[in-house]
Amino acid sequence: MGNLLAYSGLTTKVKAMQSHLITPGQFQEMANLESVTAAVDYLKQQPAYEDVFSGTEAGELHRGAIEQLLVGSEYHDFAKLYRFSNLSQRKFLNLYFRHYEVAIIKRCLRSLIGQYPLELDLYAFQDFFDRHSSLDIARLLEAKSLAEFTSALEDSSFFPLLSHLSREENLSLFDYENSLDMFYFSTMWKVASKKLKSDDRKTLVQCLGSRLDMLNIQWIYRSKYYYHMAPGDIYAMLIPIQYRLKPSDIHKMAEAESMDGFFAALHETRYENEPEIAQVSQPHPEAVADLVNQHIYQYTSRKDPYSIAILNSYLYFKEQEIRKIITIIESIRYKVDPQSIIDSVMNPLKGGLAS
Repeated sequence: MGNLLAYSGLTTKVKAMQSHLITPGQFQEMANLESVTAAVDYLKQQPAYEDVFSGTEAGELHRGAIEQLLVGSEYHDFAKLYRFSNLSQRKFLNLYFRHYEVAIIKRCLRSLIGQYPLELDLYAFQDFFDRHSSLDIARLLEAKSLAEFTSALEDSSFFPLLSHLSREENLSLFDYENSLDMFYFSTMWKVASKKLKSDDRKTLVQCLGSRLDMLNIQWIYRSKYYYHMAPGDIYAMLIPIQYRLKPSDIHKMAEAESMDGFFAALHETRYENEPEIAQVSQPHPEAVADLVNQHIYQYTSRKDPYSIAILNSYLYFKEQEIRKIITIIESIRYKVDPQSIIDSVMNPLKGGLAS
């Protein structure tokens, strides 16, 4: 009864926001549009995005501006839920907020390393961000070198990590982003056990644990398929936490002498009965991760609708929606066939073999 009373209002709020998420049919309609302008105009008609794009002219929006407005919508929803939450629920949201800080650091890093300008407008999230984050975004955007970038993080919890990385040689953007992900998920895993109630902790462990496993599987795959890395170097990249994966699973995948061996090891893990893995001999790990995570978040929110699961699930699916919209718009920009677009965002395993 306690959870029902504590979450009844918030659950009602989240369900109302969920009703505005883009449906598969709407994604199909977007994929069939012939121009970016038409896609933006379509979004303007959707309740979740009409305010975001209010006052903008679709034909005048460049790629970065569209992406920024969409990400701003995600931040706006988070702030809205935070205002609606009680102190206990805000403990989870304060923990989740680190995800947005990592995303911003990554965007700034890509701009710095890729040598392209980045405008970062936090939309309606600015006041909230100023109150809850120690990041000095202005300094991050002004940094002209990795040393300046690291210095700009000196008042944040990310400084020790970036300071350590700055002393390493020949690191790529992938190395930095990988290290940030490891830091974020490891911190989430450790802090959740101290700050969340047992029921909320159980939900978060189930969702976060599966994401950690999926990330480790993806990183092993990428390390072997794209970079041909030695097992010792692969181990150094992995998040040192396993949920359903066993250390022996990690060992077999990392030590496999071929990609066939990697997939054979994958099929021996506790995820072997997941339909996404069972139905394809060599499924692309990123497609598998998307579908497995989707099922876990759907399951936990249905099982415990009056718990932290409802917040955790909504924020996950909102993030995935933004990613799909950006993919569709960019695919339209490059004249990709509509069916190929919809397969990439709705049916990732269809034709999506790893090699």
